[in-house]
Amino acid sequence: MVYPANMPLWDEEVLHAYAKPFKKPLATVAREQAATYGVKNTGLAGVLAAILGGSVPDSTMNVLLTEGLRNLAGKTVEELSNLPGIGKDKALRLVAAFELARRLASLPPEEKPAIRGPEDVAALFVNEMRHLEKEHMVVLLLDTKNRVVDRETVSIGTMNSCLVHPRELFKSAIKRNAAAVILVHNHPSGDPLPSAQDREITRRLVEAGQIIGIEVLDHVIIGDGNFTSMKAKGLI
Repeated sequence: MVYPANMPLWDEEVLHAYAKPFKKPLATVAREQAATYGVKNTGLAGVLAAILGGSVPDSTMNVLLTEGLRNLAGKTVEELSNLPGIGKDKALRLVAAFELARRLASLPPEEKPAIRGPEDVAALFVNEMRHLEKEHMVVLLLDTKNRVVDRETVSIGTMNSCLVHPRELFKSAIKRNAAAVILVHNHPSGDPLPSAQDREITRRLVEAGQIIGIEVLDHVIIGDGNFTSMKAKGLI
């Protein structure tokens, strides 16, 4: 079959419809960004879209963004339900999110244990670590007043060894803006005296901490109901 030279192969209206760029709703784009980069790394639109979903009309998203957080936090379920594309279910979710934020803000400050010496470290770990069958290396993250900010297990080894790389140990300390750290690990044998490997690992970690500005205050080794502080023994 031969087509006439002047006969179009495509319907122009259909071709134009397919060629027209597709514009995603603001809520969909904002929700995708929140899912990709994390909610805390997006703006208010991303937070709202993560709660409400991506099906909210652009006009409604613009109203919510124009209102601002303070005004939004005071809205009732009924007021929000009247916005196009919201409905009672989405309005309830949004009101509940603001109520959760209010309750979190009203909580009293969490008591953070302060570390005054190796005995305080041992009190936190002896009962927990004395019966472990493998060596566990834990790092205590401290603030400028030697209060515990967080703790993290950075390595689980064998019955008589536990290797840890400075990169893994200090990654959490940098992320949590810790001023100093204390290393804690157990000896399944029950004998808390530091081995040659313990001394070498500690030396490397102390040197790495000096380079990045996070001091290694101590390395406490937990045995069966007892402990050893490498700081107290003059090994740090």
